[in-house]
Amino acid sequence: MSLLSNEQINDELIELNGWVFKDDVITKTYSFDTYMDGIGFVNRLAEKAEEVNHHPDIQVGWCTISVTFTSHDKGGVTAACVGMAQATEKLSHLNKYN
Repeated sequence: MSLLSNEQINDELIELNGWVFKDDVITKTYSFDTYMDGIGFVNRLAEKAEEVNHHPDIQVGWCTISVTFTSHDKGGVTAACVGMAQATEKLSHLNKYN
C-alpha cells in the first residue's frame, strides 16, 4: 500500500471530525466519562487493529485516549491508516466497557 499525498490525507480527514494530520501521522484524542470507558475503547480498538494487522500508537490518560496512525514501514499515512481512523470513530461511540 502506497503513501497518500498530503492533499489526499486532508481530503479524507474532512469526513473525520477531530483528526489532525501532522508530521506524517494522523491523530485524535478521545474523551470518556470514566477511565474504564477509555480502557474498554482501547481493548475494542486493539482487537480491530489485530484483525486488520494495522496497529495504532495509543496513549492512555485519565478519561482520555490519544490514538495515532502511521505506516511505520512506509514512513507516513496510507489508506490503511485512514481506514483504521474510520473504524476508530465507530468504536468510540460504544461507550460502555466490557
